[in-house]
Amino acid sequence: MTRVLVVDDEPQIVRALVINLKARKYEVDAAPDGGTALELAASRHPDVVVLDLGLPDMDGVEVIRGLRGWTRVPILVLSARHSSDEKVEALDAGADDYVTKPFGMDELLARLRAAVRRAEPVGAGEDDLTTVETEGFTVDLAAKKVNRGGRDVRLTPTEWHLLEVLVRNTGRLVSQKQLLQEVWGPSYGTETNYLRVYMAQLRRKLETDPSHPQHFITEPGMGYRFEK
Repeated sequence: MTRVLVVDDEPQIVRALVINLKARKYEVDAAPDGGTALELAASRHPDVVVLDLGLPDMDGVEVIRGLRGWTRVPILVLSARHSSDEKVEALDAGADDYVTKPFGMDELLARLRAAVRRAEPVGAGEDDLTTVETEGFTVDLAAKKVNRGGRDVRLTPTEWHLLEVLVRNTGRLVSQKQLLQEVWGPSYGTETNYLRVYMAQLRRKLETDPSHPQHFITEPGMGYRFEK
């Protein structure tokens, strides 16, 4: 059973989420602040976190960074902050998706299901392509691991999903729209700022010189291409 950690200091929102999630057979833990959230995440090991940014004891972005220090659990931000810069800051810190308040419960639950799916291991035998090697790093698609210089590289579920789509299309241009829809879902065809943030993160983690990428190539106005 999928376990969800809800982090929000508004009791009515927590109550609505708990009722709707439990009705759909999720296990739910709730935290009213960042400190409690980090403690529950460590002790209860949720499969996905739904996180408000405006918490009483710390900013939600600090919670994201705290979680990303040790776990790749999908993080779905739920916040009243609407500006593009604030969304990018949360995504850059390691969030996987961003829903603004007020929100529709059906949309939120669809986003949550998508986040959980992205984090699931690839099934054995799903594809003949299992390992891709470059001069600097190796991508193991079956194990969902990336190794660089003899060390595993920690990627968030969304970073991994983006990398996987590109690697499975090695040498081919993947359009911005296709990437957004495959990684984030069918309603994300125009959220190009997501791609900008996540491609920058992949380059920072995997390219020898992120400012002059050899593997994650931008085709301006069109999309991205992975080259070995």
